[in-house]
Amino acid sequence: METKLTYENWNDHVQEKLNHELKDFMDVIKWAYRVYKEKIIYSCSFGAEGIVLIDLISKVNPHAKIVFLDTDLHFNETYSLIEKIKGKYPKLTIKMVKPQFSLAEQKEELGDKLWERNPNLCCQLRKINPLEKELSEADAWISGLRREQSISRRNTDYVNKDDKFKSVKICPLIHWTWNDVWDYIELNNLPYNKLHDENYPSIGCEMCTLPVIDGTDTRAGRWSNFNKNECGLHQVK
Repeated sequence: METKLTYENWNDHVQEKLNHELKDFMDVIKWAYRVYKEKIIYSCSFGAEGIVLIDLISKVNPHAKIVFLDTDLHFNETYSLIEKIKGKYPKLTIKMVKPQFSLAEQKEELGDKLWERNPNLCCQLRKINPLEKELSEADAWISGLRREQSISRRNTDYVNKDDKFKSVKICPLIHWTWNDVWDYIELNNLPYNKLHDENYPSIGCEMCTLPVIDGTDTRAGRWSNFNKNECGLHQVK
């Protein structure tokens, strides 16, 4: 019987062994659902990598739980895509996770347009806290991180100790390139966010996301007016 690696029983040698033995992305996904069963969730932003992972996960576990952190600030194109995905994969459980406070309540408590004044706090309230609550009932979570995405993600492994959420973070696509992602989407005729066709490689909340023209860093369009390119969900190695 395989050992279920959790945050509580974390062992660096077990992690190293897993990262060496897991052969590829599909091997990682199969292992994750075999070991963690219903105690694993996929936190999906419904970007290009997200669509690929949803399709791959559905082949392994058609009833998998997918979590979307619905900040109430996403592009209309993102919400439209989610409805298409729900129709294409009706067996999947896609949960729209809302923050504790509505935008109106946040405005009353902290002032208008918090994302323009303190984006870190806005991300904390509308993304990090809701995911923390979801992960409190799981042993592991899946993420679509790729090493190629940015310097801060280049050391990501298949299996990672997540001190941020006291969990195990599993990243099947770490070796995929941007071209690999799009080759898979096109080959399988998958729906995707049409903003990708308008130079948006990474898509988050509408107020904090701009297109990227030079293409050197797929995260460059996120919080471009701040010294920030991560919402805080992912630790920087």
